[in-house]
Amino acid sequence: MSRPSAPPAPAAVPVAAEPTPAPAHRGARHVRATVIFLVVSLLLVGVAYPLVVTGIADVINPAGAAGSLLKDPNGTVIGSTLIAQNTSAPYLFWSRPSLTDYNTTLGADTPPGPSDPALGQLINETINYTEQAWNWNISHSGSLPYWFIAPSASDLDPDLVPQAVLIQVPRVAENTNLSIAFLTHLVNAHITTPLVPYIGVPFVNVLKLDIALLPLIGK
Repeated sequence: MSRPSAPPAPAAVPVAAEPTPAPAHRGARHVRATVIFLVVSLLLVGVAYPLVVTGIADVINPAGAAGSLLKDPNGTVIGSTLIAQNTSAPYLFWSRPSLTDYNTTLGADTPPGPSDPALGQLINETINYTEQAWNWNISHSGSLPYWFIAPSASDLDPDLVPQAVLIQVPRVAENTNLSIAFLTHLVNAHITTPLVPYIGVPFVNVLKLDIALLPLIGK
């Protein structure tokens, strides 16, 4: 009697291969990509964009793009229409007081507000200085415009309302050979009106006015 044959052996089940660990150099690739992105962003935002904007400004408004610089007849830069200067000479028109002496490199706290007692102290100091340097008697000559005795928010504002400039005409006339009528006409010729009526106020750029005044008094 024959013996039964053995059953066939079961087929081998394939074993999944273990995942290969990520090579170590993949982290370096991420770092390199990040550095490249950072460098490209800096070049676009910090170099290309400013150059493009400056180039457009040079075409549209060359003087403004260069800093709105003011030059004397010899071509020497003596200031900017955007920044006031300390013009305390009696024969010049004065700008608003500044807590930083019109220095763009010095930081300063925000000027005191209407309810701050420090504002009153600052205004009194300006009035006292005006009375001493200008022979101004507020009780006889009238009040001084607020724009003339209080600093601006930036401490650099070169502009004054016409009233604050016209009130200085008698002092300038007294210290020059120019008449009150002539100086009044000179101030009125330097009044800039708002581009849009009723939005903003007329103003005089004191620095530009003084530059126009200097040749007339031989300075």
